[in-house]
Amino acid sequence: MAQVGKSLTGEAKRLIDRLVANGRRNGLHLDQEQREKIKTIKKRLSEISIDFQKNCNDESTTFEFTKDQLQGMPDDFLEPRLNKEKGTPGLYTVSLKYPDYFPVQKNCVVPETRRILERGFHSRCKEVNAPLLEESARLRHQRATILGFANHADYALELRMAKNQSTVLAFLRDLTEKLRPSFEVEKQRFLQYKREEAEKYGFEDDGKIHMWDFRHYMNVEAERFYSVDHEKLKEYFPEDVVTEGLLDIYQTLLHLKFTRVHDGPVWHPSVTMYKVTEAGADDTLVGFFYLDLFPRPNKYNHAACFTLQSYGLFQDGSVQYPAAAMVANFPPALPPDQPALFTHEDVETYLHEFGHVMHTLCARTRFPHFAGSRVERDFVEAPSQMLENWVWHPHSLARLSRHYKDGSGIPGELVDKLVASKKANAGIFNLRQVMLSTFDQVIHSKEESDCTAEYAAVCEAIMGVGATPGTCMPASFEHLIDGYDAQYYGYLWSEVYSADMFLSRFGKEGVLNPETGRSYRTCILQPGGSVDAMHMLTQFLGRPPNTTAFLVSKGLQPDQAAAM
Repeated sequence: MAQVGKSLTGEAKRLIDRLVANGRRNGLHLDQEQREKIKTIKKRLSEISIDFQKNCNDESTTFEFTKDQLQGMPDDFLEPRLNKEKGTPGLYTVSLKYPDYFPVQKNCVVPETRRILERGFHSRCKEVNAPLLEESARLRHQRATILGFANHADYALELRMAKNQSTVLAFLRDLTEKLRPSFEVEKQRFLQYKREEAEKYGFEDDGKIHMWDFRHYMNVEAERFYSVDHEKLKEYFPEDVVTEGLLDIYQTLLHLKFTRVHDGPVWHPSVTMYKVTEAGADDTLVGFFYLDLFPRPNKYNHAACFTLQSYGLFQDGSVQYPAAAMVANFPPALPPDQPALFTHEDVETYLHEFGHVMHTLCARTRFPHFAGSRVERDFVEAPSQMLENWVWHPHSLARLSRHYKDGSGIPGELVDKLVASKKANAGIFNLRQVMLSTFDQVIHSKEESDCTAEYAAVCEAIMGVGATPGTCMPASFEHLIDGYDAQYYGYLWSEVYSADMFLSRFGKEGVLNPETGRSYRTCILQPGGSVDAMHMLTQFLGRPPNTTAFLVSKGLQPDQAAAM
């Protein structure tokens, strides 16, 4: 097959090269003994993944606090946790589950309470899961070296946009350098907030920011400077207005026409079906999509796009047109007179997932292997992340919103606050993402790793704040077990390049510019995975991508610094 591939070009050669690479990555070129080793390693890695996640799911640690220890927490948080039948009467039981832990870290003004919970949260499963994570890193390294790679990171990244670990490390070092000044400025403000709270609430100020302080002072910062009344805001996002505006935006940008199919086959009366054709006189069929937006019993309970049928071009010239379903669980209408009202986050999710629908429908590839969003994994979210920007821009936001009672637009002051809120705590949040991504690369670049020590060292090196003694955050870092091993950087990677696509083209040429939209469709959506993602990006941007637009979008670099 490899010999045949040498005589092919374009998409056919890419397909053969990919199939050969996948075979080698599974050890098909090795002798029987080595293949058995690979098989044994894969089996054990699967067992580790199951055990690791089960341990996380079974974790049930709780703590008891007095009301004074939970100062700052609202009554609607406290009341359900007051011990009545179990536990110590008069105390409040707080678990390490997300609905308990994160509200306390954000709102409780008692540092010692936050410290106790943070230490517990980042010690979850450490006795059982830390050895499992270290064993998995060791086994991954063994598999990588058997297959001829320097380490697991290089193995994991071979078929990604990044290609190898050196590219990822250079990307993370570059972001670290550019994010750290903003991080330090934000940290100084946090120290000032801590001094104010120490004086107000009577606790000792040690002049340091600890791991248990970050979420609290990020919340203080957001409330002081970026407070948005989201309950008021959602009155401007009734479902029918949002859907109409969203479909209008995508039709304008991508030169498409959506037509409701009223008698089409659907799996529930609330599901709607649409036919998609080229805009203009030719009316050429593009595909079909379904919208399944509201919750019901036994339904998939997240938001996602499902490809029902990929585009296919057969040897006899016949075409299989693509079809996709966007499934979500947005808040339903409240009878008798309130329609379904979306939060701003819901609208952002809608734009994102519908972007995947458009990727599925607009791709035109020779082979289904590359159809739709079957691109490199570290690029798969970038096209949809780019389309999220329309919910943050006043001009496009106006198309997505009208008050459900009187049809009025969102007040300018509220829009300004909303747009500004995107930049809250950008230095700290994104530097933490860099830190987690770097740790992921570190433990997957060597034969043996001490995950507790490695994590503490990376925390100190990148954030200047050490991990809390006695903790082991990686023991509950499920991403590293559940398919993101050596690939956690992908969250930042795709966000950086989605920002570059938006600001460098739509930001300059117009957020609803149809010619820019046509270029986006041609360069980014239409090729599917048949072309290397870096080539697609470079073609769309007219230059290699960089981090400048991302930093501008986060308020970490002035607009005029954007690279041309």
